[in-house]
This record gives sequence, C-alpha cells and structure tokens, in this order.
Amino acid sequence: MSFSNTSKQKSKKLRQVRDAEATQAKILDVAEEEFARYGLAGTRIDAIAARTGVVKAMIYYYFESKEGLYQAVMQRIGTELDTTFQQLATEHLPVEEALKASIRAGIAYGAAYPHRGMLWFYEAIQNQGQYGQMSGWQKSFWSMTTILERGMAEGVFRSLDPFLTTINILGVCTFYFNAHENLKYLDPTRQLLSSEMIERQTQEAIDLILAGIKA
Repeated sequence: MSFSNTSKQKSKKLRQVRDAEATQAKILDVAEEEFARYGLAGTRIDAIAARTGVVKAMIYYYFESKEGLYQAVMQRIGTELDTTFQQLATEHLPVEEALKASIRAGIAYGAAYPHRGMLWFYEAIQNQGQYGQMSGWQKSFWSMTTILERGMAEGVFRSLDPFLTTINILGVCTFYFNAHENLKYLDPTRQLLSSEMIERQTQEAIDLILAGIKA
C-alpha cells in the first residue's frame, strides 16, 4: 500500500471519528433539553431523533437505551462541574478570592444552563438522585467545601458547618435561575437574565455570602 493511500485512509478514519463525536454531542445537547422538560420518564427517543435528524437506531447504537442516554447526559454535566470547580479549589488563590471565584463560577454556570435546574428537579423526584449520584457531581460540592475549610483553618472565615454552608451558598447561586419563570413577574421592569442584572446579582451574592461567613 502506498504512503498516499495510507494517509488517505487515516484522514478518512479521523473524519469519521470527528463526525461521530459531533453527532453524539448534538444528541446529548438535544436530549438534555428534552430531559429537562419531561424528565427521564416522560422523554421520548422519537422526539430526540426528530429534533436532531439522527435516526433512532443510531441513537441506540451510541447509547444503548434511553437510560444510557440519560446517564451520558448526567455524566457530561458532572464532568463539566468537576472541571469548573476543582480547578478553583486547587489553584493557589487566597481563600476569599477562591470563594468569590467559586460564587462567580456558580452563577455563570446557572446563567449558561438555566434549564438544568429542572433537570435536577426531575432527577430528584423521578429517580431519587440515583443517576445524579453516578455522575460524580459531588466532586464540585466538595471542592467548595474544601475552600471553606481552608478559610476556617486560616481564620479568614468564622467557624461554621462547611457542609451546610456549601448547601446554602449553592442555594444562593442557583435559586435566581431555577425560579426565574416565577420571579420575572415580581417586577417586570427588571430583565433578570440580562448580562447587567446577572452581574448585579453576582456581586450582591458575593457581598451577602462574605458578610455571613467572614471572621
């Protein structure tokens, strides 16, 4: 076989791999939106196939079952969360700056994926969190807990239960987006999802949280 033919075959295989990865990413994007609307129980593979233009057989080829697709969606979310927050916990930032960065990251994440609140809601009520537990999202939770523990050890933060404090911080970061469809009626003049309002909310959250935990 000539060098030219070998090179063409390698190039063809690389394109096939890239095409398969792009197709899977498209399926995961649409599936995530469908699962956020209807949960695992109510989502139909037919709907995902129709929206993606990918035949059902190919979806099953990649993910084996609806549960397999759902698990892949949750796994991708868990990996993204871990990547975002683990870095902040391991960077050599002063603890106060690390916590501020974590709050900013949490709110930016909520702004980027506002539908994921419903996805986690359905995961809790339909599946009792079993697929979420398998996704590894807990690593991001413990990353923030680590920052709080370090701050307490250094005397920057007052003595608190880091587990409960992390839950409360995450609540501050996520409620704004999870409840947006209700909150938007409180004051219709406020565009809550505008970049300006999200930045204001971010700074308000940082100020509130630091006022509550600083020594």
